[in-house]
Amino acid sequence: MINDEIIGCTKCDRLIKYREFVEKHKKYNEEYWSRPITGYGDINGRLLIIGLAPAAHGGNRTGRIFTGDKSSDFLVSSLYSAGITNQPESRSRDDGLIYIDSYITLALKCAPPENKPLKCELKNCSVFLFNEIRSMVNLRAVLVLGRIAFDSYINYLKTENVDTKNIKFKNFAYYDINNIRLYCSYHPSPRNVNTGLLKKDDFVNFLISIRSYINGNI
Repeated sequence: MINDEIIGCTKCDRLIKYREFVEKHKKYNEEYWSRPITGYGDINGRLLIIGLAPAAHGGNRTGRIFTGDKSSDFLVSSLYSAGITNQPESRSRDDGLIYIDSYITLALKCAPPENKPLKCELKNCSVFLFNEIRSMVNLRAVLVLGRIAFDSYINYLKTENVDTKNIKFKNFAYYDINNIRLYCSYHPSPRNVNTGLLKKDDFVNFLISIRSYINGNI
């Protein structure tokens, strides 16, 4: 039901026009998905991962979150190293990728120009994100990738009457909130990775600590 509503959404004219623009200026000689992107994985899992938005020639092309671009290469290979996915690559919707005990989604379901969503667009999408979060009845931990994902989750917490004034975004920080632990990381964008702001070994170790927490080992 949630996924059908996401895919059928036409609330943001700017994002629709951008999808149409990208479709006309393809980097790959294939049919683009060019619709909103749903979450992926196990909605009954204990870990939720929240990213920013689909890449224009990644998720917007392939039709699956964090699939077919540089960010997905870094993220999924890291998740695999931590035992959170069954394989290190995310290339297409039918490549067999499985998220283990986890679900991944986006603060914004459509690719925005220059990867910069407007506040009104994030607000429109927040309805979908909040419904996804509320659907995860076994949730124990949330990993936010980047400041926008962090802000989106904070906005959700405010709807649940959580005092968030002392919760600040910081790379590899975590907070215990109402029996759910919030983990923060920089977004695995090529810029953050190539400049060394987000290092793979550190990120993998962080992911391993998240999995250990979920499994009750720490």
